[in-house]
Amino acid sequence: MSVPYCTPEWLEAFAQGYRNNPKFEKELKKLTTTVYFKVLAEPKWGIDQDILFGAALESGKLSRVEFISEENAKKVGDFILAATPMEWKNILTKKTKFVTDFMLGKIKLEHGSKVGILAIAPHSNTLVDAMTQAELRFPDDMSADEVEKYRAHIKDFRAKLGV
Repeated sequence: MSVPYCTPEWLEAFAQGYRNNPKFEKELKKLTTTVYFKVLAEPKWGIDQDILFGAALESGKLSRVEFISEENAKKVGDFILAATPMEWKNILTKKTKFVTDFMLGKIKLEHGSKVGILAIAPHSNTLVDAMTQAELRFPDDMSADEVEKYRAHIKDFRAKLGV
């Protein structure tokens, strides 16, 4: 069963998959950070406004996964990384790698230190593996009706979460 990308259902699947697989905590035990990912608006995908989600890790232990406002992300996050939905899709489907795309400027560091993000970059493949435990469904693979339902779902959960 697939889950739609950039939804609470996906973040829940990510958190559950991470916590149920001790490999992730073990591989990321040297990592303590809070990183947020900004998905830039793409109306064709049903994403009418930028949306931020992220995770906090403490010595590899996943302490939280959430959608967040940009203002709050800047207060509590170590990093904010921004890219188009297609760029994030390419990384999550493993067509491209985070480090390469970051160095090519396809992913922008909007908050945090470049030295700091490069220090955690070697862990990016493990984070991608953790985020893709559930099969993801991206809006560009949906029918027009499905994209409209997706758009309505995003609008609804954003209003409920205040993000």
